[in-house]
Amino acid sequence: MDLATGAMGSLIPKLFELLKEEYKLKESVKEGIRSLEKEMKSMQAALGKVGEMPRDQLDEQVKIWAGEVRELSFDMEDVVDKFLVRVDDGSKPAANPKKLKRFAKKMVGLFTKGKTHHEIADAIKAIKKQVQEVADRRARYNINNIISKPAAVTPIDPRLGALYQEVRDLVGITGTRDQEIIELLSEGDDMSKKKLKIISVVGFGGLGKTTLVKTVYDKIKGDFNCRAFVPVGRNANAKEVFMDILHELDPEKDKGQLTMLNERQLIDKIQLRLENKRYLIVIDDIWDEKLWKIINLAFSNSNNGSRLITTTRIASVAKRCCSSTNDSIYQMQPLSDDDSRRLFYSRIFSHESGCPHEFEEVSRDILKKCGGVPLAIITIAGVLASEQKVNSHDEWHVLLESIGRGLTADPTVDEMLRILSFSYYDLPCPLKTCLIYLSMFPEDHKIMKDQLIWMWIAEGFIQSETI
Repeated sequence: MDLATGAMGSLIPKLFELLKEEYKLKESVKEGIRSLEKEMKSMQAALGKVGEMPRDQLDEQVKIWAGEVRELSFDMEDVVDKFLVRVDDGSKPAANPKKLKRFAKKMVGLFTKGKTHHEIADAIKAIKKQVQEVADRRARYNINNIISKPAAVTPIDPRLGALYQEVRDLVGITGTRDQEIIELLSEGDDMSKKKLKIISVVGFGGLGKTTLVKTVYDKIKGDFNCRAFVPVGRNANAKEVFMDILHELDPEKDKGQLTMLNERQLIDKIQLRLENKRYLIVIDDIWDEKLWKIINLAFSNSNNGSRLITTTRIASVAKRCCSSTNDSIYQMQPLSDDDSRRLFYSRIFSHESGCPHEFEEVSRDILKKCGGVPLAIITIAGVLASEQKVNSHDEWHVLLESIGRGLTADPTVDEMLRILSFSYYDLPCPLKTCLIYLSMFPEDHKIMKDQLIWMWIAEGFIQSETI
């Protein structure tokens, strides 16, 4: 369910469902349901506004009230589901029984076997009392006035999808950092150049490590007999990584056959494939030193000038990767002020020198809070501009105030994610729910679109009027 609106999205249609003649409810009960439906719609609208604001900007009273409404919506949905299941005569499908899992203790016994339709009236009265209490608190604490006016919905920057493909457009990557990596890969005397050399690129999230390494990989891969670019991620295991390496080295090979092999057999296959060849392997986004220790077993030093490149957010992992004196660690740094400005302007105004004079000061303040993090800069730029339309000067200042302290002091992954969260808060409530739902899938998992849509529908995230 939506972290902001709880079960409201699926509850309100179910209340409407109860009004149908086939459930044969008394008119007084129907009137109670209509009253509930009206109040829940009002609460849903207020909760929607709460969901459009970063949590750290919400008043404590608003947080408490929103939590009460969410829990109440879950209780109400459980009661309605229980009733729909018990009174359904088979003429239509019952509500999803899985919804009964959250059935609150205080509601147990309201609908036991053999009870008749009049008991829905008792349930409606009990619920109405709780709803009225929550509504009174809403008025008492002036919740509506505390909730700030939400920002207008802005489409996500369509150019973000090309970020890691059109690397030539990235400021501060091509011509500078990529060349530094290439020089590290080729430095040394004739003897050291023939040895296996490992370069580990380290830095916190959003700096463009993957983009930089992919740029280097594309530039030099033609100089090697074998090459592979393999993403790892947080929860990867050695067997999956080995299978990905083999698949990259030989795309025609059926990956399904590799699943029958254990780690030792996969290592043997990789070593056999790379034997007496000059290879270039990129292992992207490593989080675990122990995992790297196992992965590294697959790469022997055949004195053919082979190269390994790794990326990681963790300094200790980078040190583990570069255990030889022939290896090097490349510390990824944030963009300079000039490069940050060039990237920001090019994303909003289509060219680096196109910023109007009245936007220059607020641009500097926004960029200061982005801390030179490319992903943060691009995300904020995407909020401020949609296609060829640039938001107003006042909207820039509103965003500036919303960012808060951001990355001005100690840039960390958590602070960067707080900046990136503005793309999340810019989404409508139903899309927030759908986005959060994706977190149930493992990292790097391939998600089938049609299956995902049906899962959203089954959960009640997508209503008939939105299809």
